[in-house]
Amino acid sequence: MARTPLDEAQQAIGYTFRNSRLLDEALTHTSYVNEFKDQGSKDNERLEFLGDAVLALIISEHVASACPDLAEGALSKLRSHLVSEVSLSRAARRLDLGKLLRLGRGEERTQGRDKESILANTLEAVLAAVYMDGGLDAARSFALKAFAQELREATSREASETLSGDYKTLLQEWCQQRHDCVPQYVTTKEAGPDHQKTFEVQVTVQGKVLGRGAGRSKKEAEQAAAQQALEAVKRET
Repeated sequence: MARTPLDEAQQAIGYTFRNSRLLDEALTHTSYVNEFKDQGSKDNERLEFLGDAVLALIISEHVASACPDLAEGALSKLRSHLVSEVSLSRAARRLDLGKLLRLGRGEERTQGRDKESILANTLEAVLAAVYMDGGLDAARSFALKAFAQELREATSREASETLSGDYKTLLQEWCQQRHDCVPQYVTTKEAGPDHQKTFEVQVTVQGKVLGRGAGRSKKEAEQAAAQQALEAVKRET
């Protein structure tokens, strides 16, 4: 039996639909509907809207579990990175969604199958279709598989800290969340000539010294102290 385009699409995304019309809708761009109105097709914009919310929930749940030491602000930045157009389009390309799309002639001429915005929106629509057909567990399984590479990269310790901002910000967020206070930095030593000074700083939380650091400026030393403090609290949890 000959394989249909929907068979190929289901194999590409790794999910078999009970209601294949949902997948057909998810892969139909508005430009196609506008040019072929007599076919009665639905475009994927409503599914895209739903998929955006479902993806935010799944990614929020995952990063909160994968990065238990990150504060709310850091988690928000990490999620924003993961659900960005760039991240979505990368995942869509690996699934080869561009090849599966139904586009109007205008979008075909302007390489619509490779546009980041169209690919990102299509992936959100496909996720929504999986959610409507199989529920949250099916949607979660699809999303985590589709974003496996991005999740590995983004939830690594180094990437998380880079995305979240500086160590001082991370430590302050942790202190406010856990102790409803802010860390205190004290310069304990200055050495060297004015043009080549070094500074040593210690950071305390509720009177307890959590970290020490050195640098060529107070700011650099404070960052080093905050980094050490974060490593200390992570070991304790």
